[in-house]
Amino acid sequence: MSLDLKIKQLAKDYASEVVANRRHLHTNPELSFQEYNTAKFVAQKLKDIGLTPQEGIANTGVVALIEGRNPASKVIGLRADMDALPIFEKNEVSYKSQNEGVMHACGHDAHTSSLLGTAKILHQLRDEFEGTIKLVFQPAEEKAPGGASIMIKEGVLENPAPASMLGQHVAPNIPVGKIGFREGMYMASTDELYLTVKGKGGHGAMPDQLIDPVLIASHVIVALQQVISRNRKPANPSVLSFGRFIADGVTNVIPNEVTIQGTFRCMDEEWREDGLRRMKKMAEGITEAMGGVCDFEVVKGYPFLKNHPELTRRIRTEATTYMGRENIIDLDLWMAGEDFAFYSQVVDSCFYRLGTRNEARGIISGVHTPTFDIDETALEIGPGLMSWLAIRELAK
Repeated sequence: MSLDLKIKQLAKDYASEVVANRRHLHTNPELSFQEYNTAKFVAQKLKDIGLTPQEGIANTGVVALIEGRNPASKVIGLRADMDALPIFEKNEVSYKSQNEGVMHACGHDAHTSSLLGTAKILHQLRDEFEGTIKLVFQPAEEKAPGGASIMIKEGVLENPAPASMLGQHVAPNIPVGKIGFREGMYMASTDELYLTVKGKGGHGAMPDQLIDPVLIASHVIVALQQVISRNRKPANPSVLSFGRFIADGVTNVIPNEVTIQGTFRCMDEEWREDGLRRMKKMAEGITEAMGGVCDFEVVKGYPFLKNHPELTRRIRTEATTYMGRENIIDLDLWMAGEDFAFYSQVVDSCFYRLGTRNEARGIISGVHTPTFDIDETALEIGPGLMSWLAIRELAK
């Protein structure tokens, strides 16, 4: 039997176990940097396979090696993230979250269970490839500074050092059975903006005696949008969004301060720094001109994610062989952020998308929503494909 058929058969054989693992993780989600039980679950599953996991990297990260013949010849890293989001789940399913207010709404339960399935396949086939597979189960993708950055600082890309990293992410906009790739720039850098506009509050009927921070903050938000839209170059896609504006007054009471939170995303490091500098200067200038004070804080997030072109072309070719040309699609630029980007800044990397959408079954909700779910057929496809890609890349 050919290697691809062996992998497909093993993926089919293990699919029910992968689904069970995913449902366990979905039922018991944990927030970023709190994945203690998840890490224990992953480590035990790796031990059950016959591996010796290293625990405690970045506190809750888990790493394991699968060594084939001549293990020092080449190393490939495979990564899955493990954390959930602070979202109240609204799905009425048997595996609904039992941790109220926490939900695997971004598919990390699928990523982790899929990589566990990949581990089982590759361990069984370890005599059929040369080199080493490094399995990276990473915490805290959803929270700055990102678990990837901490794992890298603690040596996850050393001893042994992978020649390349592969990452897989569910895609609710792509039909199940399809796989998406994009060479080069793919995802945006992400920075968090925290503004506090301070004035002088008081009675809403006497604005002449006040320094209205609500009015000032409103001018600031509009002006910052203009900073980005009027100064970025056409080749530099950017997104500036504000999701939180708190003016804790009432109809006739103007507060002393307003707090604002937002995000700035782009795909060019020079423009990233210039945009942040311009926004800070504008916010502080407007506030001062209107008699107030603005504290403008930036929490630097993830860098842009760039898929190594040559590696991605190779991976796409092998995915085409495994899946069929009709099941491989091109991805557009995506302004979301992803801390897999930290790996891509250090080692040749490829981050691809696994289709999970099924309109006939109503599985259409986007990530980070309370009704997000996946077509679990993808949990047979994902482990098989990643196993095939890893073995084929080791052979290059």
